[in-house]
Amino acid sequence: MFEWSEKACLKAIDKGKLFHARVENLLEIKIEDYGFFICAAIHDGHQLRDELVDLCTLNESERLFEEDPFTGEMIASMPITITALDSRYEYDLNRAPENCVYEEAWGKQVWQTPLSEDVKQRSLDKHALFYRILGALIKKTEKRHGNCLVYDMHSYNYLRMEGQEPPVFNIGTEQLDSVRWDKVIQHWNHSLNSIELPNISSRSAINEVFWGRGYLATFVKNNFKNTLALPTEVKKVFMDEQSGEPYPLVLDTLKAELKERFLNTALFFAKQHKPKTPKRKTEMLSSEIDPNVEKLDAKLHRLCKGIETLAYINPKNIVREKKRFFAKGFNYEPDFTYRQLEINPFEFREKLYKLPEASVKDISIQQMYRDVIDAYATKIDLLTTVGTDKFLYNSLRYYGEPSDEDIELAHFLLYAKPFEEFAERSIDAKQAKERFMKALDDYNIHCHVEVTDKIIASAMVDNGKKTILINKSMRMNDMELDALIHHELGVHMVTTYNANKQQLKVFKLGLPGNTYTQEGLAILAEFMTGNLNLPRLQTLALRVIAVNMMVKHYDFSYTFKALMDDYGLDKDEAFRLTARVYRGGGFTKDFLYLRGLKDALRIYKNHNLTPLYVGKTSFHYLNTIQEMIERGMVAEPTYLPMYLQKDMGVLPNPILEYLLACGD
Repeated sequence: MFEWSEKACLKAIDKGKLFHARVENLLEIKIEDYGFFICAAIHDGHQLRDELVDLCTLNESERLFEEDPFTGEMIASMPITITALDSRYEYDLNRAPENCVYEEAWGKQVWQTPLSEDVKQRSLDKHALFYRILGALIKKTEKRHGNCLVYDMHSYNYLRMEGQEPPVFNIGTEQLDSVRWDKVIQHWNHSLNSIELPNISSRSAINEVFWGRGYLATFVKNNFKNTLALPTEVKKVFMDEQSGEPYPLVLDTLKAELKERFLNTALFFAKQHKPKTPKRKTEMLSSEIDPNVEKLDAKLHRLCKGIETLAYINPKNIVREKKRFFAKGFNYEPDFTYRQLEINPFEFREKLYKLPEASVKDISIQQMYRDVIDAYATKIDLLTTVGTDKFLYNSLRYYGEPSDEDIELAHFLLYAKPFEEFAERSIDAKQAKERFMKALDDYNIHCHVEVTDKIIASAMVDNGKKTILINKSMRMNDMELDALIHHELGVHMVTTYNANKQQLKVFKLGLPGNTYTQEGLAILAEFMTGNLNLPRLQTLALRVIAVNMMVKHYDFSYTFKALMDDYGLDKDEAFRLTARVYRGGGFTKDFLYLRGLKDALRIYKNHNLTPLYVGKTSFHYLNTIQEMIERGMVAEPTYLPMYLQKDMGVLPNPILEYLLACGD
């Protein structure tokens, strides 16, 4: 952020430069893109200049009570913002110059002795400076776009009010040309009225509590005939009105909701009053990555890179313990050993929560990074408890557990009668490696493929080493191997390579819920390429059953025998599945494959899934990622699953679709 004089700021506006500056220490102005709407928070400031501090009869808490804290945060996601830094008690920007310096306010004497004319004049000069800059900004906007929209955001105290519960949002329209601007005013009111806040009954009204008689609206009306100012008050439900402490969950929700409403109403305004109308909301936002996002992203990546969950959870002695388990007639609890964690968990968490996420102004992006930070804190708890009784608890925190619906769908699939012939599993690991190597050419991806006895799964991707690992003991048929290729290479490796092409490294680390999303997309790739069959679905269903038994505290032997005796698995497959679930001390991840497939298929039918392939993403952040792609902050995926590259010639499989739909 620059520290600028008024002259420097006005010059930058005149030349159409993009900047973020603090001007004369009385306002902060940010211009990321010269769009047609401006957001103002003229009562957000709290500072008093030194010569006034000792003269003021009010303490900080008393001043804060009548100020509008956090309104600057409410508008921070927008491309053009102007926020006052000085307290309204120094000079009130929503009053005309002749009465902007209080003598008395809300029944309290403000100054110990009347202010001298010189002191008053310095306050008036600051008031005038603010409006010169706002005026220059509106003038520039009208010149570029013909019309301009100004969101004039305030907040108000409500606990002292009697009678009917006042609205959360109040739009003051007394000074507005209701004939010319009525449709926009009504759209803004309707948009605010649809906002839902945590545990708060919310509604919007026009002229119910305040009438919009402030000076900013007057200034706009008198000087700019093609600009609409929307004076909007937000009830202080987002904070403790008395202490000034925010309620973070409410405030963050409010910021996210207002971001959408600012853009929606601006788009409506453009369609009504602007010749050149944006086609979508993201065209009204900056296409530049905030330097604060880049700094946070780099620090987060340095701290968290290389933390691969499976590297610490896959047992080192799986082959030996399998032999012991079989030798003891299945009545033995495997004693798995694991790789040592090279991370000090206390230092890691401390560094994690010191990351500067609050510096990110765009609420959608800020929340995404906050969620990643929280997820890594939980992940490190998971990894520090591998092999202990606490591991299951942390696994439940990180991955969750099967719902009743998941279990019902699993049972339904397991009861389904076979309707396809099962091919013999004649392909070994060496042959599978050859097929994977050939498939790499189809995807134009260059990575390593290795055969190993160190993994439980048939195959997996080591993201850090860009290597596909194939289980030495695996045996498959053609369909199963094709499915595995589309699963591991077509999704897991594809997203690894796409993530490496992103400027933001958070997509290499992974968003919260990326396991569930990745596995859902990977099974969907099997389905869309014609390589998903009932036995594969039943394998996913058995994972749900096994996780459920483990969560209910059945031991390894009990679950193993149930998979053999009740569900017909051979001993090798039963051991592999049981070990997947019991490794670490109780690994619940495996139930997510079936749920992920259901959700991936549902989303595929209604949305474009392509944004999810930019890296290790999550269904939950699809809209945020799409927005970031449209803004040019995230590169579109270079690599895609084969079914999104070309027509695979696969006929619909109504039986499988029916079976999956029956779980809804």
